[in-house]
Amino acid sequence: MSFLKSFPPPGPAEGLLRQQPDTEAVLNGKGLGTGTLYIAESRLSWLDGSGLGFSLEYPTISLHALSRDRSDCLGEHLYVMVNAKFEEESKEPVADEEEEDSDDDVEPITEFRFMPSDKSALEAMFTAMCECQALHPDPEDEDSDDYDGEEYDVEAHDGMEVDTTPTVAGQFEDADVDH
Repeated sequence: MSFLKSFPPPGPAEGLLRQQPDTEAVLNGKGLGTGTLYIAESRLSWLDGSGLGFSLEYPTISLHALSRDRSDCLGEHLYVMVNAKFEEESKEPVADEEEEDSDDDVEPITEFRFMPSDKSALEAMFTAMCECQALHPDPEDEDSDDYDGEEYDVEAHDGMEVDTTPTVAGQFEDADVDH
């Protein structure tokens, strides 16, 4: 795949949290081979044995998760969804903005899956991803500014009144249901 390029792996200066050798990478269902996954504070990178690979900047990563579904043909893996399109002809992620008929709200999405040969490393990989992703909050997330560690106050933000009276067991058993 031609979007793979040669670059030095992230090191301690970039806040390398996890280096996972013998990790298979899959892009949108197509295997890229086995290489080393680097989870650093600055970026998520994968390099194959020949030194070719890719880096993902955290602001483009919209979701990461652990898949524990053993019935999946890939088995357990680290799943990463990216808000960019990777194409064989391209050397960089390409946003598909040139289509005139496209919906403005739909962003291109690429799915990566990382399967380490040592499945016991998955939890540490996920934890490292969580730590690094937290360092790069989504600038477009409007709700992130409202959260200061306290409970979300519905009345202060939405103008709705909320009845906070606790319910009593059985208090609605004789209610008429009018649908």
